[in-house]
Amino acid sequence: MSFRAPIDEYSFLFDNVVGLDRVVATERFSEATSDLTTAILTEAGKFCEEVMAPLQRPGDLHPAHLENGVVRTAPGYAEGFKAIAEGGWIGMSANPEYGGMGLPMTVTTAVNEMMSAACLSLQLAPLMSQGQIEALEHHASDEIKDLYLPKLISGEWTGTMNLTEPQAGSDVGALTSKAEDNGDGTYSITGQKIYISWGDNNFTTNVCHLVLARIPGAPAGTKGISLFLVPRNLPDEHGNAGVANSLKVVSLEHKMGLHGSPTCVMQYDGARGWMVGPEGGGMAAMFTMMNNARLGVGGQGVGAAEGAYQHALNYALDRKQGKTEGNTGSIIDHADVRRMLMTMRADTIAARGIALMCAVAIDMTTATGDEAWKRRAALLTPVAKAFGTDIGNEVAHMGIQVHGGMGVIEETGAAQYARDVRVTTIYEGTNGIQAMDLVARKMIDGGEAAGRLFDEIEAAAEEARAVLPDLAEAVWQASESLRETTEWMIEQNHRVRFSGAVPYLRAFARVLGAHVHLTSAVADKGGVREKLGRFYILRMLPENTSLLAQAQSGDYDVFSLTAEEFAT
Repeated sequence: MSFRAPIDEYSFLFDNVVGLDRVVATERFSEATSDLTTAILTEAGKFCEEVMAPLQRPGDLHPAHLENGVVRTAPGYAEGFKAIAEGGWIGMSANPEYGGMGLPMTVTTAVNEMMSAACLSLQLAPLMSQGQIEALEHHASDEIKDLYLPKLISGEWTGTMNLTEPQAGSDVGALTSKAEDNGDGTYSITGQKIYISWGDNNFTTNVCHLVLARIPGAPAGTKGISLFLVPRNLPDEHGNAGVANSLKVVSLEHKMGLHGSPTCVMQYDGARGWMVGPEGGGMAAMFTMMNNARLGVGGQGVGAAEGAYQHALNYALDRKQGKTEGNTGSIIDHADVRRMLMTMRADTIAARGIALMCAVAIDMTTATGDEAWKRRAALLTPVAKAFGTDIGNEVAHMGIQVHGGMGVIEETGAAQYARDVRVTTIYEGTNGIQAMDLVARKMIDGGEAAGRLFDEIEAAAEEARAVLPDLAEAVWQASESLRETTEWMIEQNHRVRFSGAVPYLRAFARVLGAHVHLTSAVADKGGVREKLGRFYILRMLPENTSLLAQAQSGDYDVFSLTAEEFAT
């Protein structure tokens, strides 16, 4: 499939909206100058267009499969992953001490999004390794770091995360996998894990699994869970992949999308592993990887939206049908097609801006250790994940609608975006869980971090009044309404909060997206971004009113039916 990397869009957002200059002004990221980031984005864009995009359809049509216990990957994926590794794209934000580039997460987020737009199935492989790299950097022993990080960063080995079990689902505390102390610094891991993205491949010499398990006698629930690094092949005395460990791929899941990405059922039968972090500290260590992945998955949603939008746009420009309002003779001049394309592009930009705002907060936390930035990063992570993936799904489905009847014909490729992106609202914590996290743990500070964000949005709107008064007023009012709902939400019990959590998160994202569009419109007065901003703020931001009304509806209606009454 053809793909054009939106490099100018990232550069514009870096310079005018999300404040990458603040990141570069820190000592930690001082070398990430505008010239360097532009060069990296340009090279990454070229790579996505020329190497990854051509693998999109082959991976869908010729899925990964299990053959005599060995995962056989889709045509071209081995060469594609090798090119990703050789380009240094896995270790962009990793520690230079172990071979990484040490770049801001903001730059990594942009590159990952481009890769997702080009070929989401393949992009999942480096994303999993990136999350494991960050978890090991923060929690592993020096011995583990010295051995594993260089190989993960170089792409010689790949990484996975193993949380979910058949009987537990999202209730991680209900896992039954066990880890028995061997008395020599290693543990024997036994249990089964499901939904393991890129649990195996046939193109790297090792696959390194981070596995949650419980030591016998440990407390029930999440407090008794520890984290273990369990390699497919045990490293020999020289640090190379040696003999096979006692683990295997039982089967590959047959999925509606992401066919090129092998999703494995993993069986561990006394497999040797090494503890990462302290005993009982498994969830804290795994959350480092999960939060990395949540931002990454939000970016996958944005990338899928970008790919679907470009695919639909190309079709709309070429397809001739009916009498149109313009002079192109193509369906892009039909009012409803224009409405859909404007919606697709405006929402993609909003979700992209939110993801990059989250990445900037992560970078500022890394560079300064400032608690306010840490709280902002935590606050924005569930919003970036949930809104990014929701928009990925909505834009992909709207792309099918732009194609009309041809959208459901597989040969056009439009349906693949919808099938591939669908699972992103589920993995790394369903979007409902993200919403509950936002209104519970992320509001444990009494809404202080959210309040500071609203202050900044309203200050920017005040400044914009001199240039775009109607748009500025709409954004200011929406932010105030969100602030009032936030204050109301904090006073409620958890059941009331959770009943309104999903519309609340959506409203939160709508306001953040409006801020992205208003700031963009001011910087591009009279240009394309003002036109897109006007469409978003006047047509899409008004959803905020109904969403906040839903968020404040309480819990009675949600719980009014008994379990039996659902079936009547």
